Amino acid sequence: MKTILTPLAWMILANVLTFPGAQQAAEASLPSVDAVLKRVVETSEKENENDRAFNQHYRYTRAKVTEYRNARGDLKKREEKRSQNNPEVVPAAFRPSSETEATPEKNPGNKGPVTDASSNVRGKAFEKKDFALNGDLLGRFQFTVAGRETVNGRSALVLEFKPRSRDLPERNIKDRFINKAAGRLWVDEGDSVLVKVAVHLTEKVNVVGGLVGSIWKFDYAFDRERTTDGLWFTHGVDWHLEGREVIVRRTVDYHEEKSEVRKAW
Repeated sequence: MKTILTPLAWMILANVLTFPGAQQAAEASLPSVDAVLKRVVETSEKENENDRAFNQHYRYTRAKVTEYRNARGDLKKREEKRSQNNPEVVPAAFRPSSETEATPEKNPGNKGPVTDASSNVRGKAFEKKDFALNGDLLGRFQFTVAGRETVNGRSALVLEFKPRSRDLPERNIKDRFINKAAGRLWVDEGDSVLVKVAVHLTEKVNVVGGLVGSIWKFDYAFDRERTTDGLWFTHGVDWHLEGREVIVRRTVDYHEEKSEVRKAW
């Protein structure tokens, strides 16, 4: 026999679920931001060891696609690269020590003039290593625990962050981007590692003396997955840039993905 709730009953139920006491109880179940960051900092010290073990014991294919569009959105250039990590055919002494060293690529850069189809933009404003939660990074941002979500079947805490102030130290061009970044971090509750990041610029960045004149939009994201033996690897990276390079307005989209991940031995 079905129970049908009247509109009044629905209203009462809604009030119970949104009662301040219920909300406070849910928030109380979340750990403090200091406790979360402390565990993540401790775990981040083992990131290089984790990356080295993953590259030494897992085979995978890495695909990278970069697309350049003009101010009208027309695709002017597309670059695609594929590489493989196969530890079975690489002597142990020469295996890469981290994910970023798995497939070194020569990047001489484009020394020609900047046009719709020719660009000097090769790097990216953010990389996974930029979000190692060390003392320097923690001092730049204000963090809050926003909630809890399920990521790849595992519980993760959601942290929101924004610049602590508008007057942060700038030692290089990279700092100009980091200091104007805000977004969300997902921290695996079991292993206390970053499993997902979504970042955006809070304001335009001028790159004086650099290859790109100014960037008014930059969105960056990566997500990680966990192997059955407890190793973490970056599954996908995406970023979207809109800016001006010299006098040419352009949009750049980048996608990177690891596939065919399997144990080598």
